[in-house]
Amino acid sequence: MSLQKSTTLFFSAGEPSGDLHGANLIKQLRESCPTLEAVGFGGPQMAAAGCHLHTDLTALAVMWFGRVLLNLPKFWNLVSRADRFFRHQRPAAVVLIDYPGLNWWIARRAKAHNIPVFYYTPPQIWAWAQWRVRKMRRLVDHVLCALPFEESWFRQHGCNATFVGHPFFDDLRQRRLDADFCQQYRRLPGPLVTILPGSRTQEVLNNLPWFLKAAAIVRSQVPEVRLALAAYKPQQAQLARKQIAAAGLPVDVHVGRTAELMHLADCCMACSGSVSLELLYYAKPAVILYWINRLAYIVQGFFRKVKYITLVNLLTADELFPDDLTPFDPSQPGAENVLFPEYLTCEDKSAQIASHITGWLTNPAQRQARVEALTRLRKQLAQDGASVRAAQYILNAISAQSTSAKHSSGQRGAVRPAA
Repeated sequence: MSLQKSTTLFFSAGEPSGDLHGANLIKQLRESCPTLEAVGFGGPQMAAAGCHLHTDLTALAVMWFGRVLLNLPKFWNLVSRADRFFRHQRPAAVVLIDYPGLNWWIARRAKAHNIPVFYYTPPQIWAWAQWRVRKMRRLVDHVLCALPFEESWFRQHGCNATFVGHPFFDDLRQRRLDADFCQQYRRLPGPLVTILPGSRTQEVLNNLPWFLKAAAIVRSQVPEVRLALAAYKPQQAQLARKQIAAAGLPVDVHVGRTAELMHLADCCMACSGSVSLELLYYAKPAVILYWINRLAYIVQGFFRKVKYITLVNLLTADELFPDDLTPFDPSQPGAENVLFPEYLTCEDKSAQIASHITGWLTNPAQRQARVEALTRLRKQLAQDGASVRAAQYILNAISAQSTSAKHSSGQRGAVRPAA
C-alpha cells in the first residue's frame, strides 16, 4: 500500500454502535497500514483501538429536535474544532459512521477543505428522510453500505456506493461469552426473558416502563419465569433499578452482559435498533418496541418511508417501499410471517408484548418454529468481513488519490471508486 507515513484519517462516530464499528474498522486499517494515524470523535472502544479522541461523542448520543437544540452549542463547538483540524492538519480522508446531523456538518467542513469523505454504515435516509440523499450526493465521495439493498438505492440516487456488509456481524463473530456467568444462570430453574431497553438513556426512559408492565403480565401467567435486564451503562442500570423497584418485580440487572443474557434467553423484549441483528445472530424470538410521545409519533409519519422499523424485518420484506406506510400491526392477517413482532407506537402495547412472550413460553412448538426461521435467515445474512472490505476500499481509494495527485497537482480531491 503506497501511503505516506504521515497518513491520518479523521473519524466521527456518535452512537455506541458506531463506536464499536469504528473500533473494528480502525483495527483493520492499522493492520494493513501500521503507520496510519486515527483521530477524531468517537467513544471508548475507538480509543482502545488506537484512535486519538478529541472528544467522547458517544456521551452526546441524543435524538429528536428538542434535545438536539439543547445541545446545539456543544455541537457547534465540535464542528469548529473539526474545521480547525482540517485546516491545519489536513487528514487524508474523513470517515463518518452513522450519526446524521452532526456528521453532515463535519462533511461540509471536510469538503470545504477539499478532503475526501467516506460514509461507513450510512444513516437510513432511505427509511426516514429520503430528501437527505441530496446531501449525501453533494458531500460524500463514497457510501460504504451495510445492507444489501442500500448500494442500488444510493446508486439510483446518484451516489457512489459499495456494499461491504454489516460490521455488527464482525463483532459478533469475535465475541466470546463468559462461560462461568452462563453456567451459573443455566443452573437456575424456569425460562428466562431478557429485557433490552436500548443503548440511549432516552430510550430506556421511554421503553422500560412498558417492558416492565408487560413483564408483570407475563409473570402472572407464567409464574416460574425469570427476568433479566441488560443495561448498556451503569447510569442506565441505576435508572432501571429504580423503575424495577417501583414496579415490584424480581428483575436481575446487569451491565456489560447483553450477549450472555441474549444467548441464555428463551425470548426477549427489545427496543428497536441494531440489537435486532444480534437477536438474529442468536436466533432469539423477540418483540420489538419503540415508544415515542404522541407529537413525535405524528411527526415521524411525515418522514418514514418504510413499513417496518426493525432491520431484520426490512431485510425480509417483500416490498421495501410499499404504498401502505401505516406502521406494521402484528395483529393483522399474515403478520405471523414477520420474524420480529414490532410496535412503533405512542400507546400502551404492554398487553400485546406480553401475549407474544407468553405464547413462546407456553407453546414450545411455536417458539421452535420461530427459532428455525431465524436460523435460516442467519445463514443467508450474517456474513462477517465488513470491516476488512471497508478498510481495503478506503486504503485503495486514498492510495489512488495520492498517485493521481502526483500527476495532476491542482485537481480537486474527490475520491474515485476503488477497484
